[in-house]
Amino acid sequence: MDSDIKIAQSIKTQPISEIAQKLGLNNDDIEPYGNDKAKINWSAINRVRRNGHLGKLILVTSISPTPAGEGKSTITIGLGDAINNQLHKKTLIALREPSMGPVFGLKGGATGGGYAQIIPMEDINLHFTGDMHALTSAIDTLAALVDNYIYQDNALNIDPDRIVLKRGIDVNDRTLRKVTIGQGSRFNGIERKTSFAITVANELMAILCLAQDINDLKTRIGNMLVGFTHGGDPVFVKQLGFEGAIAALLANALKPNLVQTLEHTPALVHGGPFANIAHGASSVIASNLALHLSDYVLTEAGFGADLGGQKFMDFVSKYLEQKPAAVAVVATVRALKYQAEKKTDNLAQENISALEEGFANLDRHMKNMAKYGIPVMVVINQFATDTPDEIAKLKQLVEAEGFECEVVSYHDEGSKGGIEAAKKLVSLTEKDSSYQSIYHSEDSVETKIEKIAKNIYRASKIEYSEKAKQQLQEIQTLGKDRLPVIIAKTQASFTDDKKQLGAPKDFTLHVKSLSLKNGAGFIVVSTGSILDMPGLPKHPAALDIDVDNNGKISGLF
Repeated sequence: MDSDIKIAQSIKTQPISEIAQKLGLNNDDIEPYGNDKAKINWSAINRVRRNGHLGKLILVTSISPTPAGEGKSTITIGLGDAINNQLHKKTLIALREPSMGPVFGLKGGATGGGYAQIIPMEDINLHFTGDMHALTSAIDTLAALVDNYIYQDNALNIDPDRIVLKRGIDVNDRTLRKVTIGQGSRFNGIERKTSFAITVANELMAILCLAQDINDLKTRIGNMLVGFTHGGDPVFVKQLGFEGAIAALLANALKPNLVQTLEHTPALVHGGPFANIAHGASSVIASNLALHLSDYVLTEAGFGADLGGQKFMDFVSKYLEQKPAAVAVVATVRALKYQAEKKTDNLAQENISALEEGFANLDRHMKNMAKYGIPVMVVINQFATDTPDEIAKLKQLVEAEGFECEVVSYHDEGSKGGIEAAKKLVSLTEKDSSYQSIYHSEDSVETKIEKIAKNIYRASKIEYSEKAKQQLQEIQTLGKDRLPVIIAKTQASFTDDKKQLGAPKDFTLHVKSLSLKNGAGFIVVSTGSILDMPGLPKHPAALDIDVDNNGKISGLF
């Protein structure tokens, strides 16, 4: 089978104006970026918001990620294509934008695979419409403005050692995790230590994904915590007056991007916070717009159901005009065997006992999602190495727990590789649901952490570092201790230790630090060893990427 990029390049895209027409949008509603992608403009967004129609939202999440692969984006796109092109129901897919840094590293992009992809995949995985570059510019402009404020007169008496803002870059560069700026003479600024986070881990990314319009964007930027004065008082961006300028840099990036799948199903690709650090979902503005433009919206939450899935249900969905009507949990035979074997060496060989042991991971994820009161089904993403007995066993294990289950092969066959799964999922959206969150909005920070840790992760104890205790006290003093929590945790395990695979329980969750993201409106709770600036592997994907004299890119998956 050809590589993903060869398959993508072999498909002739429909003009983006024709894709827009499928959604009831005309040429005046879009701002084309070439022939195959466009932004939807504000006049269209505001008009569509008033149309009164709301489709059904389907969330796609998965088991814990492994090196064996799960294919969550591929399944999301395949299901969208199947509902749109095989069941002939008006469908829109809403996905996150890939971060460019991991594309050149190890993780890869987020445009699907095989015959279930969004295109143009090269553009989406690289520069796309410039949203990530706009975010990076906004992050670093804000940091520069704050440092200049301190350098010039520092009227508010900001303590340079207590600035919480980080600089950003959309590159996996471990050397920037800790840096010293302002070295040399006084003319170079105030010397202090700071750090870079990858662009998608910055609070401005979360703000972009949560803002409803430009006024909301400005308000949220203004509410960002800059740091503290020498006297311990908080300082916010609005006190410095920078919110208008930063919003101006992000105004165009706030408009959703319209593209298409290989089978020409419309897709909105917008925003991209990491789910192991931030909330891991496409933008609220794109998701709500999709609900108004179609009958079925397929969206995905990053990483496993304990991360992106939990955050989507407890946090993101409260900003949406519709709660999910159904949840699909993606699993593979290979990944579940990896949960038991903890290595990739023999995954192509049949091993029913390893599959049965690894099933505990899927079992917990699907039951966790059911706790939210939404119908859940399991979608088995079939690989060529899966044996009939393994597939039959996994299906049997799922159905024995009372969950619907279907096997799909969207990667190899496109939308025809999972028509029954699409039918079952659509049928699930018609069932009664009674959404409920794991925690209450009025719960304290500690209570919210405890409820997630015990109900989703199955921890028995939460242990706070001295640093975390001090930060918690600070958050309580600021009166922000009722905000939602976003737990930053390894994606590989239910615990904060990436080596503990499967479905561990009765462990201690170690809270290392808490960080107030006042503009985004949540508190990041960092556990274990979690990095907001990834590094590159020994053999980065960049070694395989090239471009010819005609501008044709190769080696991009």
